[in-house]
Amino acid sequence: MSSNIILTHQEIEHKIKRIAYQIYETFVDEDEVVIAGIATNGFVFAEKIASALSSISTLKVSICEVTVNKQNPQDAIQTSLTTDEYKNKGLVLVDDVLNSGTTLIYAVRHFLDVPLKKFKTAVLVDRNHKKYPVKADFKGISLSTSLLEHVQVVFNSENGDYASLS
Repeated sequence: MSSNIILTHQEIEHKIKRIAYQIYETFVDEDEVVIAGIATNGFVFAEKIASALSSISTLKVSICEVTVNKQNPQDAIQTSLTTDEYKNKGLVLVDDVLNSGTTLIYAVRHFLDVPLKKFKTAVLVDRNHKKYPVKADFKGISLSTSLLEHVQVVFNSENGDYASLS
């Protein structure tokens, strides 16, 4: 099966900047926002968004890595920040690809146990194959794909970042 590039490095950079501006508009009345990325690619994407957000805003930006067992998402979720470090703050949960919504919905459920001022989600690629009622508040691109197709996002390759469909 062949692979088609759906987002080039430059397009991904543009999407990151646009999402950062959307987050800033949403959280402009806050002092601080936590960008929580789902390990591994979601965290890399979150770091890029956090960096872009820091360069365009006066918000204090914290980054958090969220570890979800993708084979068994009911397992306990680990975060690199303690609950007290994100309690009563604005938080954006970030992943690279929203496919069935399983990973995102279990990660969302984890954060619902903590009082937050605002809670949003962001993804680079939204596949529109949801098993759960979860949506991305901020998304880079929305794709209608078949269930047999696979979206892969590659960060930090020697050729730059890209997303492909195979």
